[in-house]
Amino acid sequence: MAIVAKKAHKETFERISPEKRDRIITIATKEFAKNGFKGANINIIAKKAGISIGSMYNYFESKEDLLLTVINEAYKLLEKVLGSVSLENKNFYEKIEELVCAAQKFARQYPEIHQVYLDITSEGLSHLTPRLSRTIEYITIEFYRHELEQAKKQGIVREDADVNVTSLCIDNILVLTQFSYTSEYFKERLKLFIGEDAFDDDERIVKGVVDFIKNALMPRMNISNNK
Repeated sequence: MAIVAKKAHKETFERISPEKRDRIITIATKEFAKNGFKGANINIIAKKAGISIGSMYNYFESKEDLLLTVINEAYKLLEKVLGSVSLENKNFYEKIEELVCAAQKFARQYPEIHQVYLDITSEGLSHLTPRLSRTIEYITIEFYRHELEQAKKQGIVREDADVNVTSLCIDNILVLTQFSYTSEYFKERLKLFIGEDAFDDDERIVKGVVDFIKNALMPRMNISNNK
């Protein structure tokens, strides 16, 4: 179940052509990714987008609202990616595997979105946290909770597993996996743990993540039968 993110832009932004809107969002995303929120300059964004600064403020009340609009657009992309994942006729662990693969693909395809996401988790933007986290995280929270409850009923997840804590742990793994493909710091971190060839074998990462989650959640009898 998805939620509708509150619009941060003005109505005038919706009246311009889709191409112009996409150009503004794309350039703003690149600037926020490269320089962070504090370092990004709305005047430079307007210039690169080929519009006047007056027009920019006609679309957005502030740089903060422009950032929120970028995040909302990223949320739509995430919904689209997750919506394209084939989850029918799969058990819980097969679905997790599909999501890890989708996370890798999303990170490789949209690295700048993840760089912006990493920036907004900093304390410098803490005043935006309630609005941002409720928009970005809700899409996965409800999915994990529902799937874990179903998996418990099927006997493939331990009955004593705390659904809320487990959802958080799984999502943390996926988020850090995505950062490992987009942030230079986390890229180096991944190579330290896995090796210099870490980015040459996506299947190894996927298998390792899924095996870890299986071993943590499957009833002991099921783990023995799977070996």
